[in-house]
Formats: sequence, structure tokens, C-alpha cells
Amino acid sequence: MAKTKKIDDKQLLMDVIIKGLQDKKAENIMCIDMRKLENAVSEYFIICTGTSSTHVAALGGAVEEEVRKTLKDRPWHTEGYQNAEWVLLDYVNVVAHIFQAEQRDFYNLEGLWADAKITKLKQA
Repeated sequence: MAKTKKIDDKQLLMDVIIKGLQDKKAENIMCIDMRKLENAVSEYFIICTGTSSTHVAALGGAVEEEVRKTLKDRPWHTEGYQNAEWVLLDYVNVVAHIFQAEQRDFYNLEGLWADAKITKLKQA
């Protein structure tokens, strides 16, 4: 099992995740701040879209590499690399969701967590 540590500076972790996504040209990046919601599964979600399964997998790899290189940390859990339609990288307080467009529209996490503060980030 990979060693993980809880990163106290969530903003730094989010910045590093976003940098990894932007470096590989992720599309439609959004941050959902769920700290004020009761029963939220995490404090933050970062959601983005990749253009293909290859792109989605590359975005996930870029995030993992950027976090490992910058913060010396690994995700607590990962899902979805086999199909690369929806890759999830769980860093406990911050969870990155990397979708293909069709899956993002279908699961609509932004709509599911619409009570949270949602910030759309500018393209890099």
C-alpha cells in the first residue's frame, strides 16, 4: 500500500492538482468547495474534462506526478484508469474527478453538489 499523508495546506494541494491538469490541457476545470455542506464526502472536488481516454489517463498521471514531485504525496485511492472514462484521484480532503465529456454530462457532479460554491477556472 502506498504511503500517504494528510496534507494540511489544502489550497496548496489544489493549486498543484490544477497545475498538473492545466499543463496537460484539461478542459472546463471547476472547483467545488463543499466545506459548508452537511454530509459532504470531501472538502473540495476538482472536476475537469479530457478529450479521450488517452487524454483522461494522461491528466490523471500528470496530477499524480505533480503532487508526488511537489508535495511528496500520493493519492489515498485511485479509480478508473482501466477504462479512463472517469478517473478519480482521492487525496482525502481534495478529490480530483477527470471525465470524458459524455460521462461528465451523465454524472453531473456540478448539479449534484449545486448547493456548494462552484468556481470555474480559466484555461491555462
